[in-house]
Amino acid sequence: MTKTALYFGSFNPIHNGHLGLANYLINNNLSDEVWFVVSPRNPLKNEQELIDEHLRIDMARLAIDGNNCLQTSDIEFDMPKPSFTVDTLKKLQQKFPDVNFSLLIGSDNALVFDKWKDFKAILQMVEILVYPRENFDFKQVKENFPQMKYLEFAPQYKISSTQIRNEIKKHHFALANKWLHPKVLNYIKCKNIY
Repeated sequence: MTKTALYFGSFNPIHNGHLGLANYLINNNLSDEVWFVVSPRNPLKNEQELIDEHLRIDMARLAIDGNNCLQTSDIEFDMPKPSFTVDTLKKLQQKFPDVNFSLLIGSDNALVFDKWKDFKAILQMVEILVYPRENFDFKQVKENFPQMKYLEFAPQYKISSTQIRNEIKKHHFALANKWLHPKVLNYIKCKNIY
């Protein structure tokens, strides 16, 4: 049975921090593959800055090109918006019964996990892998959700898609050059995104 970690996100745009974390899971035998599940709309996020999901999945595909352990998923594109993780998990488990899914979330999301729709059902459906985010303490999360698996040694990347977008808007490309796959940056420039 293939072990597949689901990495949900806006990926607006996908950057090397996302890719580094996915590769960490594979290189440390926590997963055989990682699927980037591009969310059209996150119920807990402001969507003003969100570009079209098809542009975001195109960038994700460009970023992972040539890495057979990484895939993209547009499963939420045809689901009601905003889509909820529990519904997406049910759909994925029905569609791929031979895959053993886990869910990758940041420690910031783990702190508010009890606000997620049917969070208790999610805990029973899949293993949850929690990666460290700056200024978020694992201790409190561990007290609330001891069944989650804490990736205490996972790399932390001090970058965000928001920072990259803001720099691109100002036509400053130093951050983008450092943190974006060259094909993604070229796509952004060609399509005049952000």
